[in-house]
Amino acid sequence: MKYSLSEMMCLDIYTSSLSSKEYDKIKLQIKPSTPKFMPLLSWDIYSQNYFKTLKNLKTESDIKMVKAFAKKAKWKNEIDTIFNNQDFDALIITDAGQKIVWVNEGFTKMTGYSKSFAVNKKPHFLQGINTSTKAKKRIRNKLHELKPFTEIIMNYRKDNTPYECQVKIIPMYSDNVTHFLAIEKQVV
Repeated sequence: MKYSLSEMMCLDIYTSSLSSKEYDKIKLQIKPSTPKFMPLLSWDIYSQNYFKTLKNLKTESDIKMVKAFAKKAKWKNEIDTIFNNQDFDALIITDAGQKIVWVNEGFTKMTGYSKSFAVNKKPHFLQGINTSTKAKKRIRNKLHELKPFTEIIMNYRKDNTPYECQVKIIPMYSDNVTHFLAIEKQVV
């Protein structure tokens, strides 16, 4: 007799309650129609899709937050164009004076610093002993030009471990530049 998977699960419960002698009497009559163990590959595929979906939802949520800032500040930037095919770990919005007004959860995950710690600080608290003075100077100069740019800089996490970070900074403007959006990705 062949059994379905659900019948096999019930049968497993039943057979686990039998003594060895009782089980020996019936074991030859039990023939599963499916393998006893499901291949892990099927669960791996589900797991990969699940985590990819979660990441996409977090990305969408982050972009919605940036759009909310854009609406409130009446930015003229095309937000959808900014994020078109853009992969990121962290997002930071600063005011025109470069004080942080918002960071996403990815910022905390990448740096170890909480949102509440980062807000009202300038991003230079992420820099440390091996942060290139040339890179810092290039960033300062490019910020004054008020044009989008990308730079790679050595930053430091809260636990003081260094990491290379690709920073894409975009001036956000209504009539004038009111904020900067930093799109950050750890360089591996």
